[in-house]
Amino acid sequence: MPYPAAPARLACLLLGSLLSLCACAEAGKTVLQSNAAGTALVSPSTASPDDASQSTLSFAQWREAFRSRALASGLPASLLHSALDDLQPDPAVLKADSSQPEFSRPVWAYLDSALANSRVRQGQRLMALHVNALQAIEQRYGVERQILVAVWGMESDFARFMGNQSVIRSLATLAHHGRRPQFAEEQLLAALQILHSGDISLAEMRGSWAGAMGQTQFMPTTYLSHAVDFDGDGKRDLWHSSSDALASAAHYLQASGWQRGQRWGFEVSLPNHFDYALADDSLRLSLAEWAQRGVQLPPAGDLQLRASLILPAGHRGPAFLVMDNFRAILRYNNSTSYGLAIGLLSDALLGRPGVRASWPRSDQPLSRSQRIGLQEALQARGYNPGPADGIIGANTRRAIRAYQQSLGWPADGYPDLRLLEELQKQP
Repeated sequence: MPYPAAPARLACLLLGSLLSLCACAEAGKTVLQSNAAGTALVSPSTASPDDASQSTLSFAQWREAFRSRALASGLPASLLHSALDDLQPDPAVLKADSSQPEFSRPVWAYLDSALANSRVRQGQRLMALHVNALQAIEQRYGVERQILVAVWGMESDFARFMGNQSVIRSLATLAHHGRRPQFAEEQLLAALQILHSGDISLAEMRGSWAGAMGQTQFMPTTYLSHAVDFDGDGKRDLWHSSSDALASAAHYLQASGWQRGQRWGFEVSLPNHFDYALADDSLRLSLAEWAQRGVQLPPAGDLQLRASLILPAGHRGPAFLVMDNFRAILRYNNSTSYGLAIGLLSDALLGRPGVRASWPRSDQPLSRSQRIGLQEALQARGYNPGPADGIIGANTRRAIRAYQQSLGWPADGYPDLRLLEELQKQP
């Protein structure tokens, strides 16, 4: 799901059902949790004092205060009457918002689901069925059709799972008593503006518990800024019009820096005795420079293109060089696993081969409590992994690499049980 760009922010994933691993995103997830379609929902954020004060109001008191703010924003009283008067909070939304699954699926299990043969075949069928619309979208926005169909498949399983909860009710619940009330209220105002525009009716505005909507799971503020009426019927309809949904995704990716004609990335082979500390997404080298370091590239075009090396399962798993278009995908959902799923699924839709190297499938991913314990142990040894929150982001990976180097281990920044056990030994 695309997230509003800062300052409205790209909200990345908290996730609903644990169907997908989340490497949830580095900025707010590395434990990917997702809904049935594989989409990521909302990213954690620290609540401000103003946020916290809202929870002292009853829902009815909050609703009336919000109505006043909505009126002041220019929304008509008639719309607020129909949308808010009988509104009550949804306990299921609060449960989903507060849940923090203890376990997450490893990246290979997430990709197994994302790249299932049935999904590839359906995507290929739909790519042929919608060839004219996809060609027109590609020409207008410069985003290749296989990428758009991959996003469509990952976000809603080609419109099969768009969520069936009232977006207004979900966002009002989160604005009153969720973890991120200011963000939710911003989304709620945007959702009401969408209703006011006539794009969708109140009854039909349904989506995920976090407020993501339609076949491409846009948050309301992203809808306002990037949804388009591509089929020309006068409405930006991401629920019923696949053309509008696909074109809106293309518009978002275009705005995120998509470069037409460039690949997202590709699998590579690493030489023996490779310096795995170079697998840092903040390090970008040209393809020529990676080749000079012994990285075996597939036949590539411009060797001056810059890329980062990622090892989603550590040095014992596959390695990938990812380029600017991969970063554009991460703007849609800031999760390494999601980015790989989109890239690999788009390749599969074109008949390209899948991942060659083996995943370390015997590994068991660390639970959330184990990840927190790992961060606490790193901090105790002076490695500064950042907050002990169970999220393996850039700071934690940097700390892991430093500790691995001190042990003479491959410094791939990958957290596993062996590393945790070594850390928990008495100094």
